[in-house]
Amino acid sequence: MSQEALDVFEFAADRTVFGIEDLAAVGLDADEAERAVKELAGLRLLSYAEGSPGRLAIVPPRIAANRLLRPMEREVRHQQDEIERFRWMFETLLPAYESGRARDTDAAHVEMVDDLRLVEELIEELTLNCRTEVLTAQPGGARSPESLRAALERDRRMLARGVAMRTLYQHPARYHQPTIDHVQRMTSLGAEVRTQSEGLCRMLVFDQHAALLGVPDDPRAALLVREPRLIHSMRVFFDWAWRGASPFPLSFDATSAVRISGEIQEAIVAMLAEGLEDKSIARRLGMSVRSCQRHVAEVMKVLGAKSRFQAGFLIGQSRARPADGAPAGTAPLALPGPSLPSRRE
Repeated sequence: MSQEALDVFEFAADRTVFGIEDLAAVGLDADEAERAVKELAGLRLLSYAEGSPGRLAIVPPRIAANRLLRPMEREVRHQQDEIERFRWMFETLLPAYESGRARDTDAAHVEMVDDLRLVEELIEELTLNCRTEVLTAQPGGARSPESLRAALERDRRMLARGVAMRTLYQHPARYHQPTIDHVQRMTSLGAEVRTQSEGLCRMLVFDQHAALLGVPDDPRAALLVREPRLIHSMRVFFDWAWRGASPFPLSFDATSAVRISGEIQEAIVAMLAEGLEDKSIARRLGMSVRSCQRHVAEVMKVLGAKSRFQAGFLIGQSRARPADGAPAGTAPLALPGPSLPSRRE
C-alpha cells in the first residue's frame, strides 16, 4: 500500500463518510487523492456510502479481506481440484504404459530413457527419495565443471540427510583440478571416493530400489532399473570394484602417484597384448589419446619395441615364458618405475 493510500485510510477511519475533496486536509492534490482512493477501492477498503451520493465510507479490514480474497480462495480450490483430477488421470494411464513397455515378465522393471532432460529429472527424483546409500561409478577422466557443480548441490542435500555416498572414478581423474576440488568438498562432508584403472561402467545406484545404468552408444541416455535382482548384482559389482580401488588422494603423494601410474601402464600392457588401438585404450582408461600415447611410448621404450606390432609380440612372448614356476600366460612384464603423471592429464 502506498503512503498516500495509508494516509487516506487513516483519515477515513476517523469519519463516517467523506468526499474526495476533503482529502486536501491530508496534503493531497486532486490527482494524488484520486489515485489513493482508487488504490483503496481496489483493496475493497473504500466504497460509496449508502444514502450519500458521491460520498465515500471506509470498509472494516476483515470485511474487505473477505471480499477481496474469497474469489481467490475459490480459484485456488478449483485449481487444487483440477490438479487432483489430472493426477488421477495420469495414474490410471500407468498400467497401460508399463504393459506396453514390458518385453517380458520383468521388463517393466527396466526402462530405456533416451532423453537427457528426462534422465536429469530422474536423477533429481531418485536423489530426493534416497534414504540410505548412493553408489556412483563415473568412467572416464575429467568431468566438466558444469556437471560437477550440478552434482555438488544434489550430493550436499543427500549427505545432510545422512545418506552414505561412495564414488568410483578412473585414475586419470586424480590429475584433473576441478575434480580434485570437487572430491575435497565431498569428502569433507562425509563422502568416500576411490579410483581404479579400468573396468567401470557408468551407473548410479540408489538404496536397494532403483538405479541408472549408462548406455554405451548413447551418452545422453540411461537405463532405469527397478528390478531388485539386477540392482543387487550392480551393488555386488560395485563392491568388488570398490575393494580393488585406491582412495582418492586429497594431497599429492609421490609414492601413490608412482603406484597408480604403474597400474595404468600395466593395464596398457594388457590391452596392447589384445591388439587394441590407442583410441580404444584411452577410452577404456578414461584419459586423452595424447596421454595414452605417452604411456604407450614409455612401455615400448621399456620393451625395446620399434612398433606396436612388435610390442604386442614381445608382451605375448614374455607372458608365454613363466617365471619361477608360474603357469604359462601369468608371468608379469617387468616395467621400471613409471614416470609421474601431470596433474593436467
